[in-house]
Amino acid sequence: MDQDSPKNAAAEITVTSNGELDDSLEHSFNRDLKRSLPAGLGLSETQITSHGFDGNKEGIIEAGPFQDKGSSLPPMSPVISPSSAAASRLAGQGNDLIVPPGGLRTQQKSGPVVLAEEPKNPAMEKLELVRRWSLNTYKCTRQLISEKLGRGSRTVDLELESQIEILRDNKKKYENILKLAQTLSSQLYQMVQTQRLLGDAFADLSLKSLELHEEFGYNADTQKLLAKNGETLLGAINFFISSVNTLVNKTIEDTLMTVKQYETARIEYDAYRTDLEELNLGPRDATTLPKIEQSQQLFQLHKEKYDKMRNDVSVKLKFLEENKVKVLHNQLVLFHNAIAAYFAGNQKQLDQTLKQFHIKLKNPGVDAPSWLEEQ
Repeated sequence: MDQDSPKNAAAEITVTSNGELDDSLEHSFNRDLKRSLPAGLGLSETQITSHGFDGNKEGIIEAGPFQDKGSSLPPMSPVISPSSAAASRLAGQGNDLIVPPGGLRTQQKSGPVVLAEEPKNPAMEKLELVRRWSLNTYKCTRQLISEKLGRGSRTVDLELESQIEILRDNKKKYENILKLAQTLSSQLYQMVQTQRLLGDAFADLSLKSLELHEEFGYNADTQKLLAKNGETLLGAINFFISSVNTLVNKTIEDTLMTVKQYETARIEYDAYRTDLEELNLGPRDATTLPKIEQSQQLFQLHKEKYDKMRNDVSVKLKFLEENKVKVLHNQLVLFHNAIAAYFAGNQKQLDQTLKQFHIKLKNPGVDAPSWLEEQ
């Protein structure tokens, strides 16, 4: 130790645990430090650094190399870093203060943490939709097969099912009436055309045959009158066909489409009800409980859908019955009065029937007026 340089003798001094210099060695430290420094160099030009938190001894201050006084660089101010013990005491005073190795205190800032939402993959969404559709189709198909084989149970609303069955049976009967009325209209049209041609032939012969002029003339007038009345009856029958066709192929068909949706909802409801019953009969453990809960949610969802569709069908059947009675009442009265007046030869009654139902006949050979003429 006697052979060490004055730098080493003056470079190490002991400090207390609070970071203060020991008073007993302060005087000797200043004397030895002045001896080791060159002439003209003050203490302010000395760079003092610390080992930081990596030093083995507490409070060791080492004097670093000094710069020449003639250098252009400004003198560096002393930088003193606290020891590891002092840093631990400062850290224990509060969690909001952090002492970095450089000795500067920084306040930790806290704020809301925003998690960026992962972008959705369209391909994965489509794949998930296909998976759900396939699973739902499988369950519904299994339910249908079970019902056909008599193994599965189905939910039945007796009152609603009877109304639907009556509606389907009535639709078949109305379609048959519509088909027969169309056949009658086609045959009547052919007869009217034949009567018109026959009347023209009688009229031509009445002009060329002087001996039978009156006889041909009577028959020509009769056939033309029958053709005219036939056209009036044909207009009434076509109006009847149009109204019944609207009732059968639009109004009733729309109600039956709702019935099909109701039946689909009923099958889905029974399929998920069966799944829930099977899961409830099985063991209850950590693996099956999430499946039971998910099945319960799906069952409740399809139950609400089934109840909604059942109410929709009931309302539509009620309105359909009221509309059907009103429409068929008017059309049946029209059909009866027109047929009776035609075969009775009552032309006045036949024309009055068409006026009663606001039926306008289109004159043969006359085109409908354009929209400019109707203004």
